[in-house]
Amino acid sequence: MYKVIKYFTDLQDNEHPYNAGDTFPRDGLTVSRERIIELATASNKQSTPLITFIEDKSNQAQSENEAVEPENEAVEPEKQKKDETKKSEPKNSASKK
Repeated sequence: MYKVIKYFTDLQDNEHPYNAGDTFPRDGLTVSRERIIELATASNKQSTPLITFIEDKSNQAQSENEAVEPENEAVEPEKQKKDETKKSEPKNSASKK
């Protein structure tokens, strides 16, 4: 996903206006990699970058949720508390003198 950083009208999309802060491309529009490069660099008619890449946080959050193992959700609270206590206890070290 890309964010517009400077106002422009898209000459390849019936002069659709994009204001700073808008998402590019607009919903329903697919653009080529070459067009993205053109708008993200100074290789366009304004000779300045017009868009910048931003991470899609909704997809990132979805990926993080999918990484959670289902069995962790079914752990009984009391057992989970004991497991957390075990993790926080310091391990005995053989190097202590």
